[in-house]
Amino acid sequence: MIVLSGSTQLFTVIALVSLPTVMFGGYSLLALLRKRKLTDEQRAYFRAGHAHAGVLLVLALITLQLVAAGGLGAAGQWVVCLLLLVGILAQSGGMFLNLLPGRKPLAHGVTVSGAVLLAAAMITTAVGVAMA
Repeated sequence: MIVLSGSTQLFTVIALVSLPTVMFGGYSLLALLRKRKLTDEQRAYFRAGHAHAGVLLVLALITLQLVAAGGLGAAGQWVVCLLLLVGILAQSGGMFLNLLPGRKPLAHGVTVSGAVLLAAAMITTAVGVAMA
C-alpha cells in the first residue's frame, strides 16, 4: 500500500479536484458546438486542450503514486509535483492560447515548455523509482 503524505498528498488532491473542471470544459465545448460558435480550427484546439488536460491529469495521478513509493526525498518529491503541475498547465494551456488571435508563437512556446517540464518530471520520477 502506498502512503501519500506532504507534497504527493497535496498534489493528488489538486489533480482530483481539477478533473471535474476539465469535464465541465468538455461539456462547454458541446454547448458551443451545438450553437456553431467556433471555427474548425478553434474547435480542434479546444478539443486538443481538453484532451491533453484530462490525459495529463490521469498521468499525474499515476506519477504521484510512483513518486510516493520511490526513493526521492521530500525536496525531490516537491520538485516532481511542481514540474507536473506547471507542465500540465503549460502543455494544455498552450492549446487554448491558440484560440486567441495572433498568439501562435506564444502558444507554441508555452506548449513546448510544458512538454519539457513534463519530460523532466518523468525522468526525475524514473530516477526515484530506480533508487527505491
